[in-house]
Amino acid sequence: MEYEFHWNVVFQTMPELLNGAFVTLHVSVLAMLLGIVIAILLAIAKMNNSKPFCYVATVWVEIARNTPALFQIYMAYFGLGAFGIHLSPYVAVLSALVFINAGYLTETFRGGFQSIPSTQYSASKSLGMTSIQVYRYIILPQMLRRIYHPMTNQFVWSILMSSLGILVGMSELSGTTQRLQSLSFRTLEFFIVAAVMYFVITKLVLISSSLLSRRLFKGEV
Repeated sequence: MEYEFHWNVVFQTMPELLNGAFVTLHVSVLAMLLGIVIAILLAIAKMNNSKPFCYVATVWVEIARNTPALFQIYMAYFGLGAFGIHLSPYVAVLSALVFINAGYLTETFRGGFQSIPSTQYSASKSLGMTSIQVYRYIILPQMLRRIYHPMTNQFVWSILMSSLGILVGMSELSGTTQRLQSLSFRTLEFFIVAAVMYFVITKLVLISSSLLSRRLFKGEV
């Protein structure tokens, strides 16, 4: 049995697919930025001697790292809805990705923090720097340099996992593809093009990340 491809219908709807790709990138970038901020706080909390902060950070990390991304999205969309908190598909997916990114990056950041010799902190304090200044000018720059590539991998993961938004009706690249193929019945053509677009997006991210690392760190990472 031969299958006859019809690409014209796909190309005619390319603006809608590109708009879906933009939503994919938008939610992924935002989830990554928010996840980084929260992960830094959680990593500091896990290394803190205060048990309540450490306990909250540990519970967050364990849930995020040991449950499926689909579970997080369903809990944000359907679970919170059961308690009267109704999130849009975009906000639900964003919340879930932020939660997971923060959980994974917390352990990455904690490893990065612990790779910095404690003597640097003591030496900086002896020079009269405050704790915030020590982290701002001494610890964080070194830590971010060492975990740059793991962060890039997490960003790629975030882009690909955003495709689960299709299950709660989000109109990102996969959701848009699903809608368009259901109108034209050209399932194979649409999903092949969507896969190519995901591939191009992630490759561009990796290439851009590599070029940026050479500029920022001059080949030290």
